[in-house]
Amino acid sequence: MNLPMRGSIVAILLVLLSAAGCSYHVAGRAARLPADLHTIAIPAFENQTTTYQIEQTMTAAVVREFLTRTRYRVLPQLTPDVDATLRGTVTAVTLSPITYSSQTGRASSVMVTVTARVSLVDRKGKVLYENPSYVLREQYEISQDPASFFQEESAAFQRLTRDFARSLVSNVLEAY
Repeated sequence: MNLPMRGSIVAILLVLLSAAGCSYHVAGRAARLPADLHTIAIPAFENQTTTYQIEQTMTAAVVREFLTRTRYRVLPQLTPDVDATLRGTVTAVTLSPITYSSQTGRASSVMVTVTARVSLVDRKGKVLYENPSYVLREQYEISQDPASFFQEESAAFQRLTRDFARSLVSNVLEAY
């Protein structure tokens, strides 16, 4: 093998090796929570709205999501050995008609919007995660036939709280 060809091969190998160090990574894969965090207290969310028990539904969804997706021990209240506390407040719930029935003039679909405030604070008071204005939306249909009436509002709130919990846990773990 002649010298110019060997130099070209070495140059190509150097380029390939340096390019190997520049690979793509999935954003947010590394948890940004402290390594010494093992226990999270998640007390019942506060409800500043007139929507009955929405805080209980949201709290339960968040606890379930933390238990299924993380290795953290989750407690329902503060204890001396808790490493961090996740607090939430439901600040607003609005129901807005989107479409109307041409026959009855009544709403046929509704958009439910829930606004919440959430923070995760360690035992020293350091804010590990905070979102002062989560906005969640879910649309549902209203049955126009009284004989086949099905209350879709409750199912819409269930979907909304499940999506909220997934989003919140992902955001906390990925520090977004």
